[in-house]
Amino acid sequence: MSKFKINKFNKNQGIHTIFGQHSVKAALQNNKRKHIELIISKNKINFVKKYESKIQNITILPQNEFTRRFGNENTTQGLVLKTKDFSRPSLEEFVKEESKKSKSVILILDQVTDPQNIGSIMRSCALFDCAGIIVSKDNSPELTSSLYKSASGAAEIVNYIRVTNIKRAISFLKKNNYWIYGFDSSKNKNSNFIFSQKSVLVFGSEGKGIRELVKKECDEIMQIKMKHNLEFEIDSLNVSNATSIALYQFYSS
Repeated sequence: MSKFKINKFNKNQGIHTIFGQHSVKAALQNNKRKHIELIISKNKINFVKKYESKIQNITILPQNEFTRRFGNENTTQGLVLKTKDFSRPSLEEFVKEESKKSKSVILILDQVTDPQNIGSIMRSCALFDCAGIIVSKDNSPELTSSLYKSASGAAEIVNYIRVTNIKRAISFLKKNNYWIYGFDSSKNKNSNFIFSQKSVLVFGSEGKGIRELVKKECDEIMQIKMKHNLEFEIDSLNVSNATSIALYQFYSS
């Protein structure tokens, strides 16, 4: 196991720790951020030459010292950035900005708690033109180091909006002309992907799915068509894979 711990810097005046080449590169390119320190392994000196104009405080460590402090470089890729988070929009601000678009899709993740899954979903959002993910404050991770790493740079451009109440968020989105599609893996649901120009795609946690109180707020329940393997009990997709399929269908419609 890596010695690198996921620091909860986001609880300390908005300071985040980001590691991994793609995530650090994207954060350094984000002009909304104010960076504190870039710590690199000596064998990543060429990386510094490309981005030294983006940050003043750079610490270069011998490879063994970097490993001692941060663990195996397979995790960090020899790069650790300490940076301040930037201002992120509220749900109301985000929807106001989205209203300028003729076509808009938003994700709601109901009690999806795995940072790696959420990071992967963010990357899909970036690739399929989804600008925001809405989650519940009580049942979702904050922007942690592992989430940034999994997002591979997408956390810089995809809004991660944590709300107090998912049900109220859906009600607000309906008032702003969004059609709400809940995705459920059970049988006999609609598998014809015909979306509204303003769509919200709702996904639940693996195993439990969307909570009933949230499902009741959906305008339509959808199912991704697939072949179930009954012999080995393979009957559902990983939530990050499911969101990718749905986002692609919306993007290509």
